[in-house]
Amino acid sequence: MRNFVDNALDSKWLWLLARILLIVVFLSSGLAKLIDFQGGLAEMRAAGLEPVLFFNIATAAVLLGGSLLIVLDRALWLGAGALAVFMVLAVVIVHRFWALPEAQAQVALFWALEHTSVVGGLIAAAIASRLRQRLAVSPSRLR
Repeated sequence: MRNFVDNALDSKWLWLLARILLIVVFLSSGLAKLIDFQGGLAEMRAAGLEPVLFFNIATAAVLLGGSLLIVLDRALWLGAGALAVFMVLAVVIVHRFWALPEAQAQVALFWALEHTSVVGGLIAAAIASRLRQRLAVSPSRLR
């Protein structure tokens, strides 16, 4: 059983699957901002971000660009960092649980906590990518 687990955790297919699962939320949100452009503009307006056109395009670019870097495992640290900064900014700008009435604060707090967990996943992916690259170059470096 241990050999099966070790082989799965070392496998390229599981690493790819993990990266795909990590970007689903970012990829879908980025595409939604382009496919439903007016909806994306309305979302920016509701968050108080002006000019809405700039922020919708910039948001879509960060979401899609970061997703692409992660799924391709090319400069994954950069894609993960960009998406992590995006998540922290979303908490500070949109999910401001500390500044909302109690009824809205609880939902915003849940979103903020979810975003915090995703940031942890992005950091873990960046670490894993770096370690996998180092192992590929010199397996003895990490032992």
